[in-house]
Amino acid sequence: MALASAAPALPRRGLVLADAIPGARVRDAVLVLGGAGFTALMAQIAINVPPSPVPVTGQTLAVGLVGATLGARRGTAAMLLYALLGLMLPIYADGESGWHIITGASGGYIIGFIVATAVVGYLAERGADRKALTAFVSFVLAQLIVFAFGLAGLKMAVGESWSWTIHNGFSIFIVGGLIKAAIGAIVLPSAWQLVRRFDRG
Repeated sequence: MALASAAPALPRRGLVLADAIPGARVRDAVLVLGGAGFTALMAQIAINVPPSPVPVTGQTLAVGLVGATLGARRGTAAMLLYALLGLMLPIYADGESGWHIITGASGGYIIGFIVATAVVGYLAERGADRKALTAFVSFVLAQLIVFAFGLAGLKMAVGESWSWTIHNGFSIFIVGGLIKAAIGAIVLPSAWQLVRRFDRG
């Protein structure tokens, strides 16, 4: 059966990849839970890079993918759920949990995840995830948002100079961030091609 019967006119702007899945409220609830779970899983891909107190993780990749595939409303809900669950469950990076993470060196980044997911979702709803270049740009923008919040939180948590904060909270993560953006630029347009192929079938 063509996917068009489940989700109307998928190439139309305003729809995201998740809209290819039939259903409504139950589907959205499952997608939000899945987005939070995916972020928690990606958080466990963590590499410590001393002297920075913030590890390199897969979370910023999850932010872009969750936002783009679920859209602004569901993506933001998923990331907010992840942030809230992490207060009680060991799902932050390195299996950490608790309020002290939010008030610590990584807290600003987690808050930034929520805002960045909303922005990526908004852009995806306007077709940014359907071409490699615009998908790449939206992922880069999302990471800049995460770093903006992250650097502010890191500065308050550690009390170091701005030069130390920017180097250890941003500069050393630039290459990894560009790689994640490139992954998004490959994965998302490719996923849309598959959706269109099934839709025509």
